[in-house]
Amino acid sequence: MTSTNAHQRGQGLDVLAIGRCGVDLYPLQTGVGLADVETFGKFLGGSAANVAVAAARLGLSSALISGVGNDPFGQFVKRALTDLGVDDRFIVTDSAYPTPVTFCEIFPPDSFPLYFYRKPHAPDMQITAQSIDLDAVRNASLYWSTMTGLSEEPSRSAHFAAWEARERRSLTVLDLDYRPMFWSTPQDATKQVRRALEHVTVAVGNREECEIAVGETNPHKAADALLDLGIELAIVKQGPRGVLGRTRTQSITVLPNSVDVVNGLGAGDSFGGSLCHGLLAGWPLEKVLRYANAAGAIVASRLECSTAMPTAEEVHDLAESTATEDANV
Repeated sequence: MTSTNAHQRGQGLDVLAIGRCGVDLYPLQTGVGLADVETFGKFLGGSAANVAVAAARLGLSSALISGVGNDPFGQFVKRALTDLGVDDRFIVTDSAYPTPVTFCEIFPPDSFPLYFYRKPHAPDMQITAQSIDLDAVRNASLYWSTMTGLSEEPSRSAHFAAWEARERRSLTVLDLDYRPMFWSTPQDATKQVRRALEHVTVAVGNREECEIAVGETNPHKAADALLDLGIELAIVKQGPRGVLGRTRTQSITVLPNSVDVVNGLGAGDSFGGSLCHGLLAGWPLEKVLRYANAAGAIVASRLECSTAMPTAEEVHDLAESTATEDANV
């Protein structure tokens, strides 16, 4: 059954994500430090928000559970989400804390320092278990969470309450998304993510994130360790070596696409949105990963994140051209 048919039959949203949202202020000059940047572009940001946008851009019904401040930036975030096709009904407005802002520096091809302005707390970390529509969590065809949401209370308890309600249903995804600045110690992050892995069926992360989660940087050992915890699909990103996808019966490695990188920050979220698309469509694992790689590469070749998310046609064209090139080698 396709995701569209499932949604039409009243089984809920295709994709429901929970996690960070805010405003990205990206310099319009590349190769320049923030001290010398003169102009910025304002964009919707936050990993979970970007994944929800990426999924919507590919034709899926998506929504975000998160929070914004009672301020103009909060109004911007909610408007940007709906403009980009994401249902904002689960966005809570918080009167205590402002909508967070994130700056980055852009030094292609591989240096993109981030500066988060989220102190003392961000509204997306104030989501409580009582504010979550647990029926929506249960009924979503795919439920997407990120590790960052476990770094503070009450967000942490809200995440576990949602997972308890979902009862480890298929396509319950955890993006390992380890951001050291959000955690008191790496050991605290490991403790929480190990608890979380008992509730999800798909885990996605790079080698460094897998080290935090399961103590392994070797992609195959990391994937095996995740599977040993009951994960059905482990996905390990390896940078220039591509991406590994492993289940109990399959092990697939797909090489990356070659692009001129402008800003690599949104590539992982675009990968995530396409991963949702491929899993819901029931594609073979090799195709799921190939299309997700292509989606990530497209966004890496663009400046912004949310508004840079590709269409299904764009992803198809790059993914299939890559497959043709590989077949001709």
